[in-house]
This record gives sequence, structure tokens and C-alpha cells, in this order.
Amino acid sequence: MKSPLLSLPGAVSAEGVDEGVAAHYGDLFREQRALADGTGFVDLSHRGVVSVTGDDRLAWLHLLLTQHVTDLPAGTATEALILSAHGHIEHALYLVDDGTTTWAHVEPGSQDALIAYLESMKFFYRVEVTDRTGEFAVVHLPAGSIAEVPEGAVVRETPYGRDLFLPRTELESFADRSGPAVGLLAYEALRVENHRPRLGFETDHRTIPHELGWIDSAVHLQKGCYRGQETVARVQNLGKPPRRLVFLHLDGSEVHLPPPGTELRRADEGPDGRKIGVITTAVRHHELGPIALAVVKRNVPLDAPLLADTTAAAQEVVVEP
Repeated sequence: MKSPLLSLPGAVSAEGVDEGVAAHYGDLFREQRALADGTGFVDLSHRGVVSVTGDDRLAWLHLLLTQHVTDLPAGTATEALILSAHGHIEHALYLVDDGTTTWAHVEPGSQDALIAYLESMKFFYRVEVTDRTGEFAVVHLPAGSIAEVPEGAVVRETPYGRDLFLPRTELESFADRSGPAVGLLAYEALRVENHRPRLGFETDHRTIPHELGWIDSAVHLQKGCYRGQETVARVQNLGKPPRRLVFLHLDGSEVHLPPPGTELRRADEGPDGRKIGVITTAVRHHELGPIALAVVKRNVPLDAPLLADTTAAAQEVVVEP
């Protein structure tokens, strides 16, 4: 779904799964500094929007999600995952309930598969699942923003800022009042700085929540049964995940960032050494320079210098081995 804000001056469209919104508006570092300072907004209108209504909505979602949502207070933001039977991550939902409706935004294009799964699990519960992507756009206001929230907008308040569910018809008028517009590359740079994983970027078909630190923010370890819970409990109580998320400082002298999927090796083994992980997201940060998130084997020493192809990388711990 192409955003009307791509008509703003300087807008350059993002690519891949994020196509349809602006990657930047002509000045990446200025846009990053604006977000860090609590000004501007990010157009996330390409993300999927799903709503669940009905008297049983929270109790029903509680049975399906990794998060405890039975008594979720109105206006309280949370994150949740849907796992496969083997505990692998299939969906990531960013949720809020407004007292009558549970709202979620999800990765672009993933809403159809999510809704198909939810529909298959309705049984006798009094719930209605609706794709609202065509009606509502997600926009992000950074932490500290004093921008006015339109009356009636549904708000997810998080430590990183507010996600607003706006009627699409109000997107352009909101942009006029709440600028400057900030592109997705700036948003992603701050996401990497804050070590926040993203479905489809830091995940693959084998990823379990422990590997990315989602066990802390999106999984409730004391709640009742849900699909994949056995794997979560077994790893939590008896073992360790096979991989772990790391934060990387990349050699700033390199012109190009290593693309996602770039293989990581230990620097002392050289570029022909054993593969020990992959780059998942690499960005240029306005203060930290080139940085990245990566997933490596759990037993990689914490102080081991790494190579991303030929680019030197120093790791910081995100998930403990």
C-alpha cells in the first residue's frame, strides 16, 4: 500500500518489505537526530493492522499468544508472539486494547496469514477478527514528542514512543501538523541501537524467542498453555538456545554496509574461517557510526573480534550465552 506521504519533498521510497513508505526525506542523520530529540514522526502506514472485537477477545487471545493478556488494562501496550508447534516464531504482534477492541500492528503483508490462523482458532468464542489495514495507518511519535494526538486515535505508549492507529484519511493532515517527517532508515537505526529484533529481519524459520531476547518483552513464563510453550519452557528451565542476538560495532572505514545475510567469522580465523553467524540488520547511526544486529552461535566467545565478510566487527552482548 503506497503512502501519500511519498509525495513530500525529498521522499525516497524504501525497498523490499518496507516498500510503500519513505526510507528517508533527503537527510538521514538529521532525521535520526530529530527522532532522538523527540521531534517529528515516522510513517509506518505500510504495516498490517488487525483488530479483534467481542466479549471473549482477551481471554481468547490469551490462549493463542505467548503474552498474558487476559486482564490487559485498556491503553496498556504489550508485545506478543505466535509460535509454531515446535516453538519457532511465526508472528510478532504489537498490541493495545482500547476497552472494546484489541488492536495490533504487524509486519507488512503478514496480516493475511495471521488472520487465517486466528480465524481457524475461533471455535465457539465470541470474537471477530478484522483486517483494518485499508482503513488505518500506523504512525510513530518518538519518546518525548509533544505532538498533539488526534482525538479518537488509538495509542500504544511504549518506552520508545507512541504508535498511533490513525484513519488513513487523516494521514496527510496529521503530517501537516506533526512534522518533520522522518524516514524508515532513521527509525531502523534507533531500533538497532536499542537492540530490538524485528520479525523477518532477525528471525528465520528456526528462531525461538530466547535467541533474540523476546523472552523478556513478549513472553510470559507463568501463563497457561499455548502452541509452542513446551519448547519455551524446556529451553528456559533445562537448556540454552543454540544462537544469540548480538550488537556489532562495524569498521567505520568501510564504504558499504554488509547486507543482511552476510556471514560472520572469527577474525582470528580469517575470511575463510568457519561461519559462526550472520548479519541481520546493518545501519549507519548519527552518533555510533556503522552498527548492526547479528545472530551468532551461542558458544562464540563474548570478546572474540569478528569479520562480516571483510569488515571488522566488535560485539556487545544482547542475549547472554
